[in-house]
Amino acid sequence: MKLKRFGIACLGAGVLYAGESAATRLKTSAEVLTQVMSAPDKGIPDELLEKSQCVVIVPGIKKAAFVVGGQYGKGFIECRRASGRGWSAPAAIKVEGGSFGFQIGGQAVDLVMLIMNNDGMQRLLSSQFALGADASVAAGPVGRHTEGNTDWKLKAQVLTYSRARGVFAGVSLNGARVNFDKNSTREFYGHMVTSKASLTGEIEPPANANSFLSSLAKWAQEAAK
Repeated sequence: MKLKRFGIACLGAGVLYAGESAATRLKTSAEVLTQVMSAPDKGIPDELLEKSQCVVIVPGIKKAAFVVGGQYGKGFIECRRASGRGWSAPAAIKVEGGSFGFQIGGQAVDLVMLIMNNDGMQRLLSSQFALGADASVAAGPVGRHTEGNTDWKLKAQVLTYSRARGVFAGVSLNGARVNFDKNSTREFYGHMVTSKASLTGEIEPPANANSFLSSLAKWAQEAAK
């Protein structure tokens, strides 16, 4: 019975993302970041983006009855290079489970996560991890600048945000599971690339990652001003 349910889950996940290429998903991720950071007072605080070690964007997470917790989405992560200058090649991921407080009906939700320190990045480089169990997580503060009463949130390894119907807010994602997406990786790179090779700078980003890299570099630079 468990094997049967697993097979249905895999089939359902394939149906949700059939016809959407990994390159298109990365381009959409860049658009999500630009839209979020362009908001004058409702985006991610500049200080947080400046301090983050990695940025994860999962555009259009969908409700899916076959996933425990009812959510399933695919996206990408990029991390800062060891030198502190520039960003890594993207690594494909998928997120399962978790819940989004203001999701309405079948509305798709854009998810943004900031990995705030090297420890959080090392957790991410494992084969999979669960938010709240393997890495401490908190709903991220919203606004151009953080406030004093949000300092406790900066101790979290992962800060999470979601956007639905134009509403952008910090969201708790305890229990959501993050796994690296091997199928999307093969499609995007044309061959298998490990997450470590992508995120630690062992390989150069392919040309079809330029839009995401440019968007991330722009907003990270703006945040550092």
